Amino acid sequence: MSRFWSPFVKDLVPYVPGEQPKLTKLVKLNTNENPYGPSPKALEAMRGELNDDLRLYPDPNGDRLKQAVAEYYGVTAQQVFVGNGSDEVLAHIFHGLFQHDAPLLFPDVSYSFYPVYCGLYGIPFEQVALDEQFQIRIADYAKPNAGIIFPNPNAPTGCLMPLDVVEQLLRANRDSVVVVDEAYIDFGGETAISLVDRYDNLLVTQTLSKSRSLAGLRVGLAVGHPDLIDALERIKNSFNSYPLDRMAIVGAAVAFEDREYFAATCRKVIDSREALVEQLQGKGFEVLPSAANFIFARHPQQDAAQLAARLREQGVIVRHFKQTRIAQFLRITVGTPEMNQALIDALG
Repeated sequence: MSRFWSPFVKDLVPYVPGEQPKLTKLVKLNTNENPYGPSPKALEAMRGELNDDLRLYPDPNGDRLKQAVAEYYGVTAQQVFVGNGSDEVLAHIFHGLFQHDAPLLFPDVSYSFYPVYCGLYGIPFEQVALDEQFQIRIADYAKPNAGIIFPNPNAPTGCLMPLDVVEQLLRANRDSVVVVDEAYIDFGGETAISLVDRYDNLLVTQTLSKSRSLAGLRVGLAVGHPDLIDALERIKNSFNSYPLDRMAIVGAAVAFEDREYFAATCRKVIDSREALVEQLQGKGFEVLPSAANFIFARHPQQDAAQLAARLREQGVIVRHFKQTRIAQFLRITVGTPEMNQALIDALG
């Protein structure tokens, strides 16, 4: 430990992102990136921003993007917050909405950034066990809490909570903020944004990294009651007054406007997912029902860590987690049909 560190730094356990290998020959199915490129219209719009105006600061509010999101979801721009990827948006949520006396609640098998942010901001938390089918039990959250957060579909399982069950959870927790982290919602779920006008305690986060193929741009958003959005704006403006650059604002806005391309790429991923599930089941794998752009699978006769290592030797990378409950599962990103076939061939 450096003698110059602030005392809390030594106790932090940082998030470990999926490997980004330098080799180009690998079939990369470990980080849930979209195998299809961004909207050509979004790329064209970003190229148009590469001009002398880059000497000028971008719009600190990202109003063009907020308006595009608001129009897409039928909300007002005052209900939209934007930031550098949903991870930054989540950081502001943890900092601005979850620092209360009671513990924050989230599932035991969930996005592993949540406990990291709790450590960073000194937030007490409780990890609530999913049931045997890796589903949230609403009754388990009927206890004092500083807030509830969960991914939907869940990461890393891919399991979806139906919208009516999300609403049950909201009704049962009117006195705390419920954050639905919808990084993967476009691959098979129904967004909870349709509920924000009825529940002032609901905040929905999304990212453009997955379904809109812009992981390299770093754009995320939150939609909720203006009072919740105002808290995030206060944090953001005390931390980073110009979070999104000129290219990110225009590229993300046009990605929302290009609905036809978005629908087509989502459909391709969903079709490939269903085909991949069928092929893996044919090889004896158990696959959890997924509404995401990845699947969570285990083989009754094969150790998951060894399987991941052997796949890597064949040039295919998948994600393996060491956490006890899921140590025998592999998380496999849905690629193009050719990438998925490379996985199947390697398993052969």
